[in-house]
Amino acid sequence: MLYKPMPIILQIETSSTNTSVVLAKDGKVIASKEQDSAGYSHEKLLHPFVEQVLQEAKLNMTDLDAIAVGSGPGSFTGLRIGVAGAKGLCFALDIPLISVPTMELLARQITTETELDRIIAVVDARRMEVYTTVFTADYQELVPTHAYILEEDAYAELEGKKLAFVGSGAKKIQEFKEFQNAIFLSDALPSAKEMTIPALKRYKAQEFEDTAYFEPFYLKDFKPH
Repeated sequence: MLYKPMPIILQIETSSTNTSVVLAKDGKVIASKEQDSAGYSHEKLLHPFVEQVLQEAKLNMTDLDAIAVGSGPGSFTGLRIGVAGAKGLCFALDIPLISVPTMELLARQITTETELDRIIAVVDARRMEVYTTVFTADYQELVPTHAYILEEDAYAELEGKKLAFVGSGAKKIQEFKEFQNAIFLSDALPSAKEMTIPALKRYKAQEFEDTAYFEPFYLKDFKPH
């Protein structure tokens, strides 16, 4: 593949209630559209949002050099819609697919100017369970994403450090346990806006997914309600 020095990347994130679409050129956002809808309206919103960001930037589909998509974990339905949409565009335009973990998108909502030892991305799961990933303050993954049961000794190895918990599970942790040096961003939702830098890095390194076989990272098997 011919690497383009100023790539235009369409970025899609649908792993939560937030439908988020961003158009970025050379690592800078040039158009964006997102809406948090409690009813999971990704199927209705995704393709109109793609059209709107292209119109805003005065670009066509054929101007795109790659599609980036949030890979999960998160809502089964949301992930399926986002990934299916991204793959369809990649096939139609014959351009590469890039995936960026949802947890990294959450972590990147904490600015590096904040003096921290660790950033913990945390997504609410059922009952006393969360999905969690531990990052350094500069977004390097230390502990891979895994399901975590909140018990008395939860995150005991991080006590005494300056922490930031970010994501829908942060409130559950804050209510469950007291930390001396921690901030909590429980309203944070994954957004394609935080995808810009990691998507560009992956594009430059040509870290592309196999479009035909790529699947979202569900973490757990689907269980219908």
